[in-house]
This record gives sequence, C-alpha cells and structure tokens, in this order.
Amino acid sequence: MNAIELDVHAHLVPVNTDRLATLEGVEWRPEDKAMWVDGHRIGIQNLFFPERLQAWMDEHGVARALVSIPPPLYRQDLPAKQALAWARYVNDELLSMASHSGGRFGAMLHLPLEHPELLAELCAEYTQAGHEGIALAAGGQAGIIYSSPLYNELWGWLDRQQAFVFLHPGSCSDARLESFYLENLVGNPYETGVAASHLVMAGVPARYPGIRFCLAHAGGVFASLVGRLEHGFATRRPGLDMDVERPLQAARRFHVDCIAHHPSMLKLARDVFGEDRVLFGSDWPFPMGVTPVKPATGALD
Repeated sequence: MNAIELDVHAHLVPVNTDRLATLEGVEWRPEDKAMWVDGHRIGIQNLFFPERLQAWMDEHGVARALVSIPPPLYRQDLPAKQALAWARYVNDELLSMASHSGGRFGAMLHLPLEHPELLAELCAEYTQAGHEGIALAAGGQAGIIYSSPLYNELWGWLDRQQAFVFLHPGSCSDARLESFYLENLVGNPYETGVAASHLVMAGVPARYPGIRFCLAHAGGVFASLVGRLEHGFATRRPGLDMDVERPLQAARRFHVDCIAHHPSMLKLARDVFGEDRVLFGSDWPFPMGVTPVKPATGALD
C-alpha cells in the first residue's frame, strides 16, 4: 500500500520538439538535456522525464501526483499573443503527459494572471479538458493583485468548476533579495503570503466557496501573519472592509502543502489551517522540496 495517496506539488516540463520549434524564446537542446527559456538555462534534468518522477514515486510510496510547470516557465513578461500560445502549449502537453501516465499524474493547468484579458478564452477552451487543477502564479508581476475585480470572472469560473487551485510563487522583484538566494528563500514565502492576504481581505474564499485554494510551502508567511490581520479587524484599521469574513476563519478555507522546513512552522500551519488541510507536497525535483517520511494527513475532499 502506498504511504502517500497524493502529492499536490510536483513539477514537470513538457518537451514536444515539434511544437517548441514554433514558439519564440524557447529551445530544447537534446545534447545536454536542457531547455533554454528566454535566455535562461533550465538544467534540472529530472524535470524533462516523467518516468523519473514515476520511479521516485514508486521508491517513496506515492500513488499519484498533481503536476504543474515550474516558475521559470511562467514567462510573465511575454506579450499577450505569445503568452496565449505558451499557455496552450504547456497546458496541452501537461494534459497529454497525464493521459499517458497510467493514472499516476493529474495535470494542473497554467493561467497567465498577468493577462486578465486572456483568462476567459483559456477557461472556455479547457472547461472540459480533464485537468485536475489550476496552478496560478502568486506574484511575479506588479499587476497581479489577487483582490482585483479583474479576476472576479476567473473566480466565478473556478467556483463553478469546484476547482483545486494551487498558488505557487513566481519571481520576486525586490532587488534587496538578489543576494544569498534570498529571492527564493525569502521571496517565495513572501509572495504567497501577499497573494493569500489579498484573497482574504477581499473576501474571495468566502464568496467563492467552491474553489479549493491550496498555498505552496505551507502557506508561506501567511500563517505567521494571519493573527496580525485578524487584529487589524479587531481594531478597525483604516481601509478594511468590516463586512468580509475575518482572517482566522477565512484561513480555514485554504489547503496548504507540508513544505514548512521546520517542525514549529508545520505545527503552525496545522493550527492555522487545520490538521486535515495540510497536504503532502514534495516540490519534486527541486532541492528546496521534501521527501515522504510518513503518511499524509490531509485529503482534497
């Protein structure tokens, strides 16, 4: 019997050389098994070979994994026309990858939040696609503000779909974090916390209860901040909508993965979100991820 029923946080990069040849800014180099994306080399070879993920799952007793593209493939600076073509490529190929996995993978589709004008078209195209979730970038562009009414149509569609929506940090544009790998170590949990805070302060989880939001990296800094957000309501701080669901209650609507990197932070995630809301996630194959050591506690239903 598998110890882990589902990994909600695994990454793969689809390689379809014929289709890649039609897309600007992307090149697959088979001689060194690496992909160049907008001048950046992606060289973690395990990303490109789904069979390696399956072998890792077999080794560690993981039955199934939800797979999404990693942040270097978000390509958030693309103009709209290229972003649409890119989203179609990665989504079609993730779906194909899942369909050839013998049921081991579920595809989490990519939607480019930096182009709100594209979202309705992509949602219509993939409504019946057989995906198992949606992966959205938490940040990475100044215009991605999760409380914005520009996303209300998207939230409505995801609510009707009863969608599992995985929020994963993109890039962090704070120049102070360019040293010491801080863009990842500090920027990633920060961006997730900002995105979750905007959702809560705008009352999005309560208005669209059919969406199963899941926050990467144990919720980032959100679990540490939610008490302060709650106190902001208790003291009626300026700018707050006092009619929305309070932060501590709204936090119980989120799922999070278990990638906390410290036992006390994992305990905090369980306290804030709920024991059954902490799901197993590996961040495979990245070195900042985790390896299963015991059965997961959470479920998606």
